[in-house]
Amino acid sequence: MPNLDATDHQILALLQDNAKLNVNDIAQELNLTKTPIYERIKRLEKTGVIDKYVALVDRKKFTPSVVVFLTGSLKVTKFDQTQDFYDAVMKIDEVLECYLLGGEKDFMLKVIARDLDSYHEFYSAKIGSIPYVGEIKSSFVLKEVKYSTRIPNMNLMD
Repeated sequence: MPNLDATDHQILALLQDNAKLNVNDIAQELNLTKTPIYERIKRLEKTGVIDKYVALVDRKKFTPSVVVFLTGSLKVTKFDQTQDFYDAVMKIDEVLECYLLGGEKDFMLKVIARDLDSYHEFYSAKIGSIPYVGEIKSSFVLKEVKYSTRIPNMNLMD
């Protein structure tokens, strides 16, 4: 894990709030010069702390949609069979996120569909074709209370 100082954390916080900030804006906000800010950002990119820059689309303004969380179990007898599950999930555009879980269920998927009819079609055609999937339970999002992609400053959480 890279060693990050307070300035690195400040840069990351600013970029997580607005990835379009340029070096000049960040330098001005942190009361520093451009060159060290530029070098720090390049280091954060090179070490993989900054993975990529993306535009977050407000799905409610883009298209009507329903978000569904699926939890389920896998019927696997060998560890490498889980890779077949992962590979299949990676190819499904409607799956926004996939997590391997410890505990009662083996995985959780976050899925988006245009409406309930589309979800039913998706579930029947695509979820049913994923290798080694056992029991599945679907939970439909009624209200999104909080949505964030911002990683908190973990050093300050102690």
